[in-house]
Amino acid sequence: MVAIIPKEIRERISKLRETIERHRYLYHVLDKPEMSEEALDSLKHELALLENQYPELITPDSPTQRVAGQPLPEFQKVTHKVTQWSFNDAFLPEEMREFNTRVKNFLRKENENGEVTYVVEHKIDGLKVVLTYEKGLLKTAATRGDGVVGEDVTHNVRTIESVPLKLQKPVSVIVEGEIWMRKSTLAKLNKERVKQGEEPFANPRNVSAGSIRQLDPKIAASRKLESFIYDLSPLERGAPLSSAGRGVSSLIRGAHKSSLPVEATSAQAGSGGVFPDTQYKELEYLRELGFKVNPHFAKAKTIDEVITYWKKWQKDMPKEDYLADGVVVKVNERKLQEKLGYTGKAPRFGIAFKFPAEQVTTVVGAIVFQVGRTGVVTPVAHLRPVLVAGSTVSRATLHNEDEIKRLDVRVGDTVILQKAGDVIPDIVSVVTEMRTGKEKAFVWPKKVDTCGGDGSIERVPGESAWRCVDRTSFSIQKRKFYHFVGKHALDIEGLGPKIIDVLLEKKLITSFDGLFTLKRGDLLELPRFAETSVDNLLASIEKARTVSLPKFLTGLSIPQVGEETAYDLAKHFGSVEVIAKATFEELEKIDGVGPVVGKATLEWFKTPENKKLIASILKQVTIPKMEQRSAENLPLSGKTFVLTGTLQSLSREEAERRIRELGGNPSGSVSARTSFLVAGESAGSKYEKAKKLGVQILNEEEFLKMIQR
Repeated sequence: MVAIIPKEIRERISKLRETIERHRYLYHVLDKPEMSEEALDSLKHELALLENQYPELITPDSPTQRVAGQPLPEFQKVTHKVTQWSFNDAFLPEEMREFNTRVKNFLRKENENGEVTYVVEHKIDGLKVVLTYEKGLLKTAATRGDGVVGEDVTHNVRTIESVPLKLQKPVSVIVEGEIWMRKSTLAKLNKERVKQGEEPFANPRNVSAGSIRQLDPKIAASRKLESFIYDLSPLERGAPLSSAGRGVSSLIRGAHKSSLPVEATSAQAGSGGVFPDTQYKELEYLRELGFKVNPHFAKAKTIDEVITYWKKWQKDMPKEDYLADGVVVKVNERKLQEKLGYTGKAPRFGIAFKFPAEQVTTVVGAIVFQVGRTGVVTPVAHLRPVLVAGSTVSRATLHNEDEIKRLDVRVGDTVILQKAGDVIPDIVSVVTEMRTGKEKAFVWPKKVDTCGGDGSIERVPGESAWRCVDRTSFSIQKRKFYHFVGKHALDIEGLGPKIIDVLLEKKLITSFDGLFTLKRGDLLELPRFAETSVDNLLASIEKARTVSLPKFLTGLSIPQVGEETAYDLAKHFGSVEVIAKATFEELEKIDGVGPVVGKATLEWFKTPENKKLIASILKQVTIPKMEQRSAENLPLSGKTFVLTGTLQSLSREEAERRIRELGGNPSGSVSARTSFLVAGESAGSKYEKAKKLGVQILNEEEFLKMIQR
């Protein structure tokens, strides 16, 4: 009996073939891609799955038929003798050309002619390790840590076969590299885990990092980890290296597979006690010492050759049995590296040229609403589950009504989903060619079930967002509680969303002050609560009875009042009681508040139920009065700072605290009133806006000097 194939399956397969063929032609023939290669591969994968399910629908011209080529008690800390830096990132060829220009301009200032060559290597997606050798013997292996202090993982690294315990020469050096796991090894490991009923690991990098951080070295040994070493320093600055012979180099040279021209002769790295004078020779010398070096490093004479290498490996990387998320580019000449030096956060002589963000295609199954703690409703796309950047994604925020209209996203649409690093996935665009006519255009509703009352919603004045008219629903209340106990507010450890939900459902709490009246007996009756966990939670709640005014205000979920505004209000008024009595005129004139936030704050504090809430909470908590210091006498008085990117030496929260202590004002957005932009690693769009507005930009080193001074 011949199985009947649903009409919608036939239509889906037909649409997939047409779309794949069109984009294949645009990408590979005309060189005018309209879709990333990753997204195109995702469509091909879906087609292959459908054809496997319905093999009778396979045709000779289908795109799928195209032929293609002893345990430790704890870790010890290690202070690095060589500071560990991170590279700045570039994502586009234009950014690499800007990097090339910066390098040449800097060298001209140093009386160099500005002519440079580069060495390019794969940026391995693994765990960085720092190895110290004394007289050729492995002494310690450490993680990067914060760049200054790492963890001693020698017991685990010694189990990695590619890491030599004794070098070919009795030199004293510090080397840096990456620990990684083969994709094929991960596949075998996951197969065994599934057989044993365990969850499979998400990606090789996570397994590598987790294995190296095991206290039992037997676990690391069983994982069959690998290494690539890429950097070298003498153990003591100025110390010579022993002369390096040719033996190992001559054996390995034949394995070099670079697509760019390479030096024809073996580097006499360290001959006569001289440190290798180029990055290229340094890599060759590392191989001669017995380290495993990635075979695809190459020398590029121009930045265009760097870009060619990058493009080649975007396409060829899947063929390798390891993961790389880009290429590392370094000035080749050692003397020029030393001239270029470092900024406060990264070397000037090197940069990480990242591959494009991972993109996949999936289908929108529904668009639903999520109600936030202030009653704002956010549309969320429920997606057919898809793996992107190492994790399975089944939903993505659509932000607001305007975003849905811009994308013209419909229920049933095939969409391109993008995720870069740990960022929440975004729907980039709709693959309109995949539409069959059955997709349903989304109509913004007048009511949302999870809102209070009859579910009515209203436009937020002056914004593109909508919110619940009645903001008393369970959905809103529980989100307010999540926020109140969260890290940026009262920070009650052990009181997560699941526990909050149970406490609300059992009516053990109905308002914030109820948290402080919970008894041991109340909690012991709850599921999964033992005596120890109850005692720990009660201790955390007791600790939260003393809370700073900014954190307290942040936790109240006052519309428009986040951490920055909460601090501004606290600094200006000094107590909750004074804020509650403030007039609109007093509120709006505060720098960082203004009329919109001032009005929202005034209305919140004048509402009878909020007055009652404040009175009840103040019976349970102690809020130390903020020290009222005149900002006029502080060094950063009147200065507004915006931070972007990641700082290496302190967290953003710590940086903002220091700015406030010194009389400055941290802000979340760049404007003409911004005094300084502090640019950390991977600075975002704020950096470009600051440049356009002529705002003074500080690197991390300059910022640290300012706040220390």
